[in-house]
Amino acid sequence: MTCTAALRHIVLCEFNSDITPAKHAELVHEFSLLKYSVPGVLQFECGENISPEGLDDGFTDCFTLTFDGAAARDVYLSHPAHLAFVELLKPWLARVLVFDYAPQEVPG
Repeated sequence: MTCTAALRHIVLCEFNSDITPAKHAELVHEFSLLKYSVPGVLQFECGENISPEGLDDGFTDCFTLTFDGAAARDVYLSHPAHLAFVELLKPWLARVLVFDYAPQEVPG
């Protein structure tokens, strides 16, 4: 059972080892601004990995965008502001993993 029509867009990043703290902060800030540039983005969250489990496979940062549905996500993917941000981000990425899902509420 889907709890809302929302769609979550998870982006896991492993940044290059030579990224400076200032560049990292700039990229996080620029990513967060997409919420205000692209229609249909309901929420933006981010954070660095703090898990003690050691299962992060090298991914250091998580970014979660919530959209009001798949159509809004699709607008975001081709939006000029998103495409410009991707070009800004690419030189600093070692790896990226993207995962989208529709939140489900488990009965019980």
